[in-house]
Amino acid sequence: MDSKYRRPVFFVITLAFLVGAAASRASGQSPAPAPTDYVVGPHDVLTITSYDQADLSGKFTVEADGTFTFPLIGRFKAGGFTLRTVEENLKGRLRNDEYFRNPQITVAVEQYRSQKVFIVGEVRLPGSYPVSGDLTLVEALARAGSTLPTASGDVIIVHPVAGQAPAGPVLPAQENADNVVRIDLRDLQNGGAVNNTALRDGDTVFVPRAESIYLFGQVKNPGAYALQQRNTTVLQALSLAGGVADRGSMSRIRIVRIVSGEKKELRVTLTDIVRAGDTIIVPERFL
Repeated sequence: MDSKYRRPVFFVITLAFLVGAAASRASGQSPAPAPTDYVVGPHDVLTITSYDQADLSGKFTVEADGTFTFPLIGRFKAGGFTLRTVEENLKGRLRNDEYFRNPQITVAVEQYRSQKVFIVGEVRLPGSYPVSGDLTLVEALARAGSTLPTASGDVIIVHPVAGQAPAGPVLPAQENADNVVRIDLRDLQNGGAVNNTALRDGDTVFVPRAESIYLFGQVKNPGAYALQQRNTTVLQALSLAGGVADRGSMSRIRIVRIVSGEKKELRVTLTDIVRAGDTIIVPERFL
């Protein structure tokens, strides 16, 4: 890892465990079945199973107009309907056309291609990913290869505006907008399941780049470090650099901070909060 830009080891391990577990589930098991209220869209691949006549079973790709060709029936409309509705409509057609009195048909999604989310920012594999069943935030990050060492401790989710279907990722114009949600990954790693939100079609998951703080003087590992917590204290910041060296003074620590474009030097205590861009200087103690 680049010594000029470090992140806390415990955060890397825990977040990697979360997304690794999600990735393991994704690779070791078949995808979770789609809920019956999943809305079928163009390019989805449906698996239709007929228990009355085996040769009616198969995989069917929904075309751009929302239809596909089904034996005996011909063109059949599926796009815009839930799985449950598609299944009931298909049974109805087979029954009304007098092919079967009580058709036994099931409809499932083989491949999700119509609905997707966008994952961008400080992740290893940014891009668009299909929404398959209930896709959670942790599972989405796992698909994107987890966050990079340069990532902040927050994730921003931008929901699409009602009535719009974004063709690409949408970055937040205003963080306090109704369709923008900021999630602290530390709360998530500490068991905050409420933050493991379910994503929906058109969502953008944006992982911002962490801002830096700088530690110099009598610290064990001077350099630049990612500021991943909003309320990081001076003491916590010092721990990023391995703590104060043997000859360092804990009582005369100062911060060089840019305030309104001007450089200011501040005397601080261990419980003071640091800001992005701060330079923390630990002087040598008096002998």
